[in-house]
Amino acid sequence: MNRLLFLLFMLFSMSVLAQSKEYSIVVKDIDTQLPIDDATVVVLKTKQILLSNQDGKVTFMLTGGSNFQVSEANHEPLIVRWAALKENEFVIYLKNKKNKLDEIVLSKEAPDKILHKIVSNSIKKLAVSCRLKVYVREFFMLDNKYSYYNDGLVNFQFSVNQKEPTTTLLVEQNRSYGLIDTNVSADLKGYNLNNIMENYYNLNYLDPILDSKLKKEYYFIIKGHPSNKDYYVMFAKPIKISKKVMDSFEIVYDPEKRLIIEFMIVTTPETAAKIEDKTNVGAKNITRSLVKVNYRVDGLDYYLLSSNEEIAYDLVLKDKIKNIQVRNSFVTTNFNKQKFTYNESDVFKEKTLFNKKNKILTNYWDTSGFRATDEEKILIGALDYKM
Repeated sequence: MNRLLFLLFMLFSMSVLAQSKEYSIVVKDIDTQLPIDDATVVVLKTKQILLSNQDGKVTFMLTGGSNFQVSEANHEPLIVRWAALKENEFVIYLKNKKNKLDEIVLSKEAPDKILHKIVSNSIKKLAVSCRLKVYVREFFMLDNKYSYYNDGLVNFQFSVNQKEPTTTLLVEQNRSYGLIDTNVSADLKGYNLNNIMENYYNLNYLDPILDSKLKKEYYFIIKGHPSNKDYYVMFAKPIKISKKVMDSFEIVYDPEKRLIIEFMIVTTPETAAKIEDKTNVGAKNITRSLVKVNYRVDGLDYYLLSSNEEIAYDLVLKDKIKNIQVRNSFVTTNFNKQKFTYNESDVFKEKTLFNKKNKILTNYWDTSGFRATDEEKILIGALDYKM
């Protein structure tokens, strides 16, 4: 009987220890005391990847204990031991690198040729069979009012065919709020998730400055990264603003590994204002645009870490003009080269999550990569009532 009681006690103790627990950390700059957004937090036990939000906050669930790594391009990386996590919203301070190496880099090779080489090598390194677990979300505004929100925890299964990765989309959980009592147009049905991911992996966003005809419309310059001695920054800006050339490009890359670490493409309101508006029905006149994409190098692995796209445009209708604004984010929470199997019935074949019935099993939006800020929670809650 004593042995049986002891066994039951041990099983109960193991069950308690095995329960998942939620942890929160806030990442700040040690000098300014300001929160650091887009800091990467890797839970070393599970290899789960998280990204800090604008409040510097990261939340995750974990069974047992684990050390974790915190890093950001402008700061010194830090390994935090599990024993340090003793309170909710534990603050982690990172030291700024302060290298200030933003001098112009002189090279015998033309910047556009360097760009071709780093793009070619990055695409080659990205072209591997793997699976990305990704948290995706979209905010929509119609005439300056938030009208729709969706997010989901999805898996992109990559296969490499003729050296070009293509994706299969599997949706684990998702939710959509808003638009029930609104006249829904095609412009408010979200991004094509497979297309956008394949564009990130094939680096199609950089085509304008790789095109032999259009690249002549840009001037290129390379500088040292202002905070990281291991990286260079290439800038490509239009010589003259036109309908074909209006974006400015900024590409952070590792010159030794010849890999792109980050790229950003911006059309400012000031730039957009210089373009003559199209007046035909159905025309879209861009008023602002931003694409920012980050990649992670982890040993021999190289993959998408996160992305953020924002676009605002005026849609010309017969009797009025609609202003539409969209914010889309991807955050990779796990990368795995293991071969996965799935049933064909599990494949999500729609272009967006718009028509996907809500499937909520856990509060995945708080613990799956990118926690909403307090301001964003208010926006999401304001749309929730429509459901």
